[in-house]
Amino acid sequence: MAALTIQMPAMTISDDERTFFAGLGERVAQLRKARSITQVQLAEALGVSQQTVQAYEVGRRRIPVSTLRLLAKTLDVSLDELMAEGEHAPRKRGPVPQVQRQLERISALPKPKQRAVMDVIEALLAQQGR
Repeated sequence: MAALTIQMPAMTISDDERTFFAGLGERVAQLRKARSITQVQLAEALGVSQQTVQAYEVGRRRIPVSTLRLLAKTLDVSLDELMAEGEHAPRKRGPVPQVQRQLERISALPKPKQRAVMDVIEALLAQQGR
């Protein structure tokens, strides 16, 4: 018996929709980074792959409506904040300061190395406090 194949028509996305999802993905990336959440951690919370989160953030994939509430909860924002556009949207503040870039590099290290770096920082700060 031959298998029946049903081919669904490709869903097209308008330029306005593409712009909306690219903006939403950018907000997700900004909120995620501001909370020091990795793409892997966000993917685990949403039950998707890291590649899917990356595709959401660059606007290559639409974020399903059914995922928005969990996404907002995971990022600790309201749905309104997550969906905000224009004046209420998180703003880029120019180039990332060197300290922030260094913190991002430190957070990518294995936990024991992170602790070692933090011990050095704490020791230096303690010396400054004298």
